[in-house]
Amino acid sequence: MKKCPLLPNLCLLFSHVFLFMLLPFTFATRGFLGSQLASNAFTIGTIAVLPFYTLMVLAPKSELTKKSMESSIPYVVLGILYAYLLYLSWTPETIQLIFASKYLLPELTSIGKMFSSELTLASAWIHLLVVDLFAARQVFQDGLENQIETRHSVSFCLFFCPIGILTHVITKAMTRTSRKEGHTL
Repeated sequence: MKKCPLLPNLCLLFSHVFLFMLLPFTFATRGFLGSQLASNAFTIGTIAVLPFYTLMVLAPKSELTKKSMESSIPYVVLGILYAYLLYLSWTPETIQLIFASKYLLPELTSIGKMFSSELTLASAWIHLLVVDLFAARQVFQDGLENQIETRHSVSFCLFFCPIGILTHVITKAMTRTSRKEGHTL
């Protein structure tokens, strides 16, 4: 298999741009800088996943797409961003808000209070982006392995991940049934 010379350079560029954009907010606290950091992290995270979805949808069989989807770099970089935002948003009340009920289970009102912080909300968004991209990658790789169309399911995974997974399961079942009956989708 021929190696793609662009992939390491793209990943390096991605990580440098990411770190450069966060540099001014290294010592951010709650307040204006925290709000600005949350806004920037939200934007950076959203933009960071788009090339991967674009490749999976527009060029699913390209070597660049396959290599990109094998990489763990987006998960590591976004995981670091998530951990950083979580660290900045953590307060002494966080544990009490998470386990507010007498059964030590989260309650909706407490979680709502937690997400009233822009830093916490941005960290939750990054969390969703990482999990959604991971699920989209699983759908994409399963599609390649089983020769199943995944563009629609991957597209749904971007904003409606559970629906993307569901459409993939349905597409996979329909494809199997169709193949057994000698038809193609």
